[in-house]
Amino acid sequence: MTLQLVQVNFKAGDEAALGRFWAEVLGWGLSSEGVGVVDLEPAGFDWPDPSAVCVDLVRVPDPETVGYRVHLELATTSDAHRTELIERLESLGATPAGVGHGDPPRTMMADPEGNVFAVLEPRELYMDTGPVAAVVVDCADPRAMVRFWGEAIDWTVHELTGDRALLRSVKGVGPFLEFRRTPDDGGVRSRIHLDVMSDPVQDQLKEVARLERLGASRADVGQGDVSWIVMADPEGNEFCVLGRG
Repeated sequence: MTLQLVQVNFKAGDEAALGRFWAEVLGWGLSSEGVGVVDLEPAGFDWPDPSAVCVDLVRVPDPETVGYRVHLELATTSDAHRTELIERLESLGATPAGVGHGDPPRTMMADPEGNVFAVLEPRELYMDTGPVAAVVVDCADPRAMVRFWGEAIDWTVHELTGDRALLRSVKGVGPFLEFRRTPDDGGVRSRIHLDVMSDPVQDQLKEVARLERLGASRADVGQGDVSWIVMADPEGNEFCVLGRG
């Protein structure tokens, strides 16, 4: 198995401004690989590496009003850090978006383009994840998602119930990938999706075929002739398998 979860992709109306916001939030460096694309990663990061799931922001002329079911949850190390982080987020342009449910408790916020994310209360589980505690995917059946994604990227299952599943890199580093049971009408909506990449990148088509055997399907979102392949997992969540640009 050679697929790695390498980044989350934000579709943005202003990728530069949104990139500056998230770079400040995460304390990461900001770069660009071309017009309309901004990349965020930790300083000195040798991409790809499971110690972080990076952020890729891509300008689109009219960001979709129908969102993906993916959002970020930010780690805090103490109550004081949580308070300071929320205050700093608001000073950078984030806005409150209610109180989320679950364990640990979370404060929901929205970035300047309306993408909802969460600030978690401090928990020992997330003390070594870096600024992103978890990438959360809303779903109907966490167990089914683990069967697919656990095979797809070969991450270790840390928790599995009917309502929640937590996976993490087999190296025990970086953020968690969480699948959370959410009612169809109650999911957190955003313009964020997952990107995976084969290692070596030349195995892209081989990995796409393996994903199809696991239950994924190819998807057409109007991407045209591009180096990545858009797919949908068994619940219809779209993700991309990156290739060589």
